[in-house]
Amino acid sequence: MDRQAFLKRADACIGRVVAWLEAFDPDEVDFSEADGVVTIEFADGTKFVLNRQAGSHQMWYAAGVRAWHYDWNDEAEQWCDSRDGHVLEARIAESVSEKLGRTVTFG
Repeated sequence: MDRQAFLKRADACIGRVVAWLEAFDPDEVDFSEADGVVTIEFADGTKFVLNRQAGSHQMWYAAGVRAWHYDWNDEAEQWCDSRDGHVLEARIAESVSEKLGRTVTFG
């Protein structure tokens, strides 16, 4: 994938995540976005971070003490984990659900 294609897909992903986060009460889940980085912050000060890694053409997500790297999957048209193949957006919803103590779904 060339740089332009990567940036287009990465920015679209960031846009979807930001749109999803906007639906939360900011007292429960707040976020900021700048230069390809989305920082998700919870009421207790915990932060999760999603960012694009242009050098490796990956999306990286860190939640608590865990971190994952995602490659673009042409067949699935999704960012999928480089180890086990899970979908980035599902992992974000799962980790936010765990942090909030209730189930949230992406979309």
